Amino acid sequence: MSASSGRLRPVDPTTRLLDLVTLFQRRDEWSSTELAERLGVTTRTIRRDVTRLRDLGYAVEATPGVYGGYRLAGGEALPPLVLTDDEAVSLAVGLRAATVSGVLGVDEIAVSALAKLENLLPARLRARVSALGVSTVTLATPGEAGVDPETLAVLALACRRRERVLLGYRDRGGRVTRRDVDPHRLVNAGPRWYLVAHDVRKAAWRTFRVDRVTDAFPTGARIEVVDPPDAAALVAKAVSSGPYQWQAAVRLALPHDHARRLIPPTTGMLAADGEDATVLQLGADDLRWVAHYLVGLDCDFEVLEPPDLVDELRELGRRLQAWPATPLHVDASQR
Repeated sequence: MSASSGRLRPVDPTTRLLDLVTLFQRRDEWSSTELAERLGVTTRTIRRDVTRLRDLGYAVEATPGVYGGYRLAGGEALPPLVLTDDEAVSLAVGLRAATVSGVLGVDEIAVSALAKLENLLPARLRARVSALGVSTVTLATPGEAGVDPETLAVLALACRRRERVLLGYRDRGGRVTRRDVDPHRLVNAGPRWYLVAHDVRKAAWRTFRVDRVTDAFPTGARIEVVDPPDAAALVAKAVSSGPYQWQAAVRLALPHDHARRLIPPTTGMLAADGEDATVLQLGADDLRWVAHYLVGLDCDFEVLEPPDLVDELRELGRRLQAWPATPLHVDASQR
């Protein structure tokens, strides 16, 4: 019977404790009356259950008064978590993604945590997680620099606390300079992480590759973020059209919506050109790569600039035309 029917329901104390933890994880604060109604017990039982949770390592805080209640806080150790089916699967998916996050050391930690989680999952949930792992392939970039997790944590905390940070930053040429920055957001773009921050000395918004941050020291100075930019858009622009040797502009025979689904924002900037065309602007140090990328889009296009890109495309066309019309025969015995 439920509490709403006027009778208390007999429930195993251990099950009730798990239900109580689940409620604490759903909302910041509950009154004892609300908890008693939810669990079908008396407020006196709730007080006893809270004491048992504290003995088990849960930091349950009590606020006195008419509007007081109970809340779950962070303690000295991590107590057991109670997860719903969807939460458990989502956590497993997140741990799989963390194994290729680009953060140094996190891949091993994520694999260890994932192994523990999957070992405890019910068979029905383990099958869902395993199916995802079997059906998913991740492309890793060879030689990609990893991000120091301590640096990432310092920057994330500074963003949340709105605290100025002194950075040591290494540029493309390897020169390290000191920067006073007001952090705004961290942006994850594939294997790389970027910090969007206001450069105090240059009085301008900048993006910083976190793997090039040599050190980061919070200064304790509180900041006020004024008119912040769209962090994701700023990183996409910096990544696609940064200080590259070449800047290309190409008109694609694709509607803007189609082009946006086909081309990620970290590749280039897209602008609608009428209803049936889109202008792609992108930067690169190698025009041959740009030529190959455009051919791989499998759509008609027109090069607006630079003329050297046209030469690269013509050379690529000659190489493709010279490719044998029939497959090359490979003698298996010579492998």
